[in-house]
Amino acid sequence: MEIKVRNVDPVAVKKIDELAKEKGISRQEFFKGQMEMLAFFREQTTRELHLENLKGIMEVDSVKYAREEVEKRIRKQRQKRLNRAYFKE
Repeated sequence: MEIKVRNVDPVAVKKIDELAKEKGISRQEFFKGQMEMLAFFREQTTRELHLENLKGIMEVDSVKYAREEVEKRIRKQRQKRLNRAYFKE
């Protein structure tokens, strides 16, 4: 699909040309890449936020699991002590 952009500030065009030259690509290729990135930026950002949320959930679950395991061990140790104390009497 073809897109035309009019009335762009000449200073901006010069800067765009410089950026494209640094990358070794044409102005057209530079614009195409920038427009495609802009088009998918929100989607990508949303996806990244979703992944970060999932990581947070997994971390919370890991901490919860670890805490439950520690609590189980503590209960077992307490029960052993109680049993030893009970059978000593």
